[in-house]
Amino acid sequence: MIAMIVILVLAALVTFLIVVVAKPNNFRLQRSATIKAAPDAIYAHIADFHRWRDWSPWEQLDPNMTRAYSGANEGVGAVYDWQSHGKAGHGRMTIREAAPGQRLLINLDFIKPFPATNTAEFLLQPQGDATVVTWAMFGPSPFMSKLMGTLMNMDDLVGKDFEQGLRNLKRVSEGA
Repeated sequence: MIAMIVILVLAALVTFLIVVVAKPNNFRLQRSATIKAAPDAIYAHIADFHRWRDWSPWEQLDPNMTRAYSGANEGVGAVYDWQSHGKAGHGRMTIREAAPGQRLLINLDFIKPFPATNTAEFLLQPQGDATVVTWAMFGPSPFMSKLMGTLMNMDDLVGKDFEQGLRNLKRVSEGA
């Protein structure tokens, strides 16, 4: 009987690992919102890391978070380092591509709690008197990411933060 239980447990573990390994090697998650503001007005809030404190969902997680800005003031070459002993972790963002009023591409390097390198993208598409803003994050899915993604839905977890950030961005952009 014990041998049968051990075999079933091992079979379940092997099946689970096969499911994990079979997951895609890359991920992409995104959310969109319509904001009644011109693309340039919205872009000003995302291309300047100093202004992220007004709308980013992670800025309020740790009141003792340290921030450092370097490189350009905004756009390509702007760098934002943060360090938190709380939920915000530790990492760095660097703007690598900028098309004012249209698109922003950011290298996103997480150091803690888990090292990872991803890309964040903001697309701004005019639609009448509004702009559709799409915020995406994509990158590689190494084994540990696949494992975590099997145990919890990362799209739901991070997606909720993106949704909150877009609501905040809507508030500051429409009020500007």
